[in-house]
Amino acid sequence: MRRNERSIPQPSYSYRQILCSWLGSFLSIATLAYLSVQTNHPLIAAPFGATAVILYAIPDSPLAQPRNVILGNCIGAIVCITFVHCFGTAPWVIALSVATAVKLMQLTRTLHPPGGAVALVGAMTGASWSFLFTPVLAGSLIMVGCTIAFHRLAVRETY
Repeated sequence: MRRNERSIPQPSYSYRQILCSWLGSFLSIATLAYLSVQTNHPLIAAPFGATAVILYAIPDSPLAQPRNVILGNCIGAIVCITFVHCFGTAPWVIALSVATAVKLMQLTRTLHPPGGAVALVGAMTGASWSFLFTPVLAGSLIMVGCTIAFHRLAVRETY
């Protein structure tokens, strides 16, 4: 370790917290997956795995707040769709999408790391405007709704 580095302790979790994180993540992702199959609409995307980690393992974090989840993911989608529409899917467009999404989330105080992944996935796949609504907006709203319900009913704490 360098002289100026300080050791940052990793959090420890009780068995109850670990079980609740597992159960909440399972239920949220299962809800998205089943709704996707039942409605024939894509309501799930890879970045929602990271959203589940944040929502259930560190729910008190600013990164896990509903505003950050919904707006952070939507900013990532809007940025990548705009850039894909204007410039295509070249590697530099993918990088520009992620970097710009990070900058805008910081400026709007809606930082949510999976929002960067939304920008990456959207730019890589040449996303259209429908990507913003399904899976990004609808999936984010469902994830936040599941988290609120889970915390009220199972954890008996406010989220």
